[in-house]
Amino acid sequence: MFPMVTGFLNYGQQAIRAARYIGQGFIITLSHANRLPVTIQYPYEKLITSERFRGRIHFEFDKCIACEVCVRVCPIDLPIVDWKLETGMRKKRLLNYSIDFGICIFCGNCVEYCPTNCLSMTEEYELSTYDRHELNYNQIALGRLPMSVINNYTIRTILNYPQSKTAFE
Repeated sequence: MFPMVTGFLNYGQQAIRAARYIGQGFIITLSHANRLPVTIQYPYEKLITSERFRGRIHFEFDKCIACEVCVRVCPIDLPIVDWKLETGMRKKRLLNYSIDFGICIFCGNCVEYCPTNCLSMTEEYELSTYDRHELNYNQIALGRLPMSVINNYTIRTILNYPQSKTAFE
């Protein structure tokens, strides 16, 4: 008879423990129900990127001296710099500059070490295409400035995301 009583006690303890775990899960579920939604409606709402966001690289052709520092500091030797030596001036003349963003890891080393500051990171992050060859940007495409999300009236920009509950109370 004694083992039967201990079996009932063990069963009761297990039932209480299970009810406690279910109650804890229910309390967590109720606490999440009171929060604001985290999702945004992407094409119509866009997040404003942070100040140090590393997006598409912007290139200024006139400032470049074809020193190839960007190629040397790139971990994957990505920028392609074509230049010709001007014998009269004993200077390099830049012919072509291109970056393949399908391979780029957006580390920012090329921007950081450029001695003439002809490279800069933009806030543009929408680089998706159907053909990966379209991600190979030459100096003309790299020189294009990105469109500002803040001044576009068709897009609702979201600042300081995610927002806390206290901001709305």
